[in-house]
Amino acid sequence: MGYIDFESQEIWSQYRHEFPVTENLTYLNHAAVAPLAKRCSDAMKWLADDGCRYGSLHYDQWLESYDALRGAAAKLIHAEPGEIAIVKNTSEGISTVALGLKWKSGDRIVAFREEFPANFYIWKKLEEWYGVQVVWLSYLDSLERIEEAAKGAKLLAISFVQYLSGYKADLAAIGEICRRQGVFFFVDAIQGMGAFPIDVRAMNIQALAADGHKWMLGPEGNGVLFVSQEWQDRIEPVEFGWTTVAGFNDYASRDMAVRKDAGRYECGTLNTVGCFGLWKALELILEVGVDRIATQVRRLGDQLAEGALAKGYEVLSGRTAATGAGIVSVRKDGHDSRMIHAALKAKGIMTAPRQGWVRMSPHFYISPDDIERVLAELP
Repeated sequence: MGYIDFESQEIWSQYRHEFPVTENLTYLNHAAVAPLAKRCSDAMKWLADDGCRYGSLHYDQWLESYDALRGAAAKLIHAEPGEIAIVKNTSEGISTVALGLKWKSGDRIVAFREEFPANFYIWKKLEEWYGVQVVWLSYLDSLERIEEAAKGAKLLAISFVQYLSGYKADLAAIGEICRRQGVFFFVDAIQGMGAFPIDVRAMNIQALAADGHKWMLGPEGNGVLFVSQEWQDRIEPVEFGWTTVAGFNDYASRDMAVRKDAGRYECGTLNTVGCFGLWKALELILEVGVDRIATQVRRLGDQLAEGALAKGYEVLSGRTAATGAGIVSVRKDGHDSRMIHAALKAKGIMTAPRQGWVRMSPHFYISPDDIERVLAELP
């Protein structure tokens, strides 16, 4: 079918051993919860075993994972380590920014109706709490419509990749609109970070949040928040704990001056075992190369979409070279998506039923032959 070439074959075959899940399942559910990469799992097992056998004897080695994770995340999005905070999840990162900014009645926010609840509810609550006005757009609206809505707005929030349709936003173009209009640009990156390139400088992104358990191939309950250095003094920490302050290692101090980097948004003891896992998962992504990953993920998504269309399925939000990402949602008249999901699961193929659609989301280690098998099993 023309899908296998040297480059694409090399990437999935070279790293397939990192994903033991391939011995048991054809895994097309990275948009929900990804299987752990082997080196991620091994790192977490090491820490669990170390804590079991030695308690906190090697605590200094545990602490190294924090800076290592911040550094790897910063490298992935072209930021500085001091602009990365470790958070529990995307929702915590979004809320940290939303509640840390100063709002007054009449301030305007531009947001998008089809967002995952994490990037929807908080903006609705700001309407209720502070009297801000949210202008709701669709992710399919033109850049001209977005620019018109952004005039006079204080903040624009959008997902890098839409969780159901897989539509990939043009962050560079939207960031340029925000630059021209003087709007704070926030990105929910959970469905794209790790699979597609992000350059926060080139894209004029002031803040970004993403959990690690999807395309970054890490564990649940461990994510990252980017806040640009220039905005850190203007976004107050809304959770204030002992590690928020600059002198957090001095337990007797009562100086409440906050840390001079994004660590001010970390409220206390971190999920250390999760940090070990996500650090190693990001090391793998950086080793493979996000540009190579993006090429393969997009190629697999195109293969799924084309194959499903050929079998009479509808594909949500037609893919283009610019907007196609790693998520492909399909449905077919006369077929219940939940039943299709169950039938595929019985065959060892992991997908997700979402709002009447069957959502499929392959990562770079999935082969074109895997995709052909999935297509053959579609009713």
